[in-house]
Amino acid sequence: MRPVEQPGRGRDYGWRDAAPPDSCALLEDAVLAELEIWNRSGRHRLVDLGCGNGSFGRRAIASGWEVVGVEPSDDGCRMAQANGIGVIQGSAYDADLVARCGGPFPCAVSTEVVEHLYFPRLWAKSLHDLLEPGGIAVVTTPYHGYWKNLALALSGRLESHFHVLWDHGHIKFFSRRTLTILLQDAGFDLLRFRRLGRIPPLAKSMLLVVRRRT
Repeated sequence: MRPVEQPGRGRDYGWRDAAPPDSCALLEDAVLAELEIWNRSGRHRLVDLGCGNGSFGRRAIASGWEVVGVEPSDDGCRMAQANGIGVIQGSAYDADLVARCGGPFPCAVSTEVVEHLYFPRLWAKSLHDLLEPGGIAVVTTPYHGYWKNLALALSGRLESHFHVLWDHGHIKFFSRRTLTILLQDAGFDLLRFRRLGRIPPLAKSMLLVVRRRT
């Protein structure tokens, strides 16, 4: 979920078709597994906030979930629809998002989204509002921590990592602590934290499972 889609971008979101981008494919199994573990409602209905091209939603539907996607970009919506997702064109900044999606929901996901946003607190509020009290959200974002940041600096890869010439690229860089604070401030309790990809200190992404407070 990215708030603005502009023409003439230097690099796009990486979607060439409705298949999962390489950067996101490894997350899908982990996110689905966490949903099955933590979903206590027994209802397999979820909202995918920032569904992109719908590749995760397609996997979720195949696993028995009813999925509503939210995506601002024209290309993303078109590809998500091709993946069989009921998609709402909108963003986490929309005040009427819950009503437009038919929420609230027992479960939500938002994978590799928050790092693209100027206003992550609005994203966290929307995620909270889309959930029923006690509802579960699974969130991922690129992992940043001391050893990974040090390794990037020592290897001379900081410039390519921050890739400032990527239109719609990453503009927020979260640690476990900062993402946890963001979600707790929005009304969530942390249930689980995982690092995904590579060895833990150099992980590609981190996954948090959170529950909306009742």
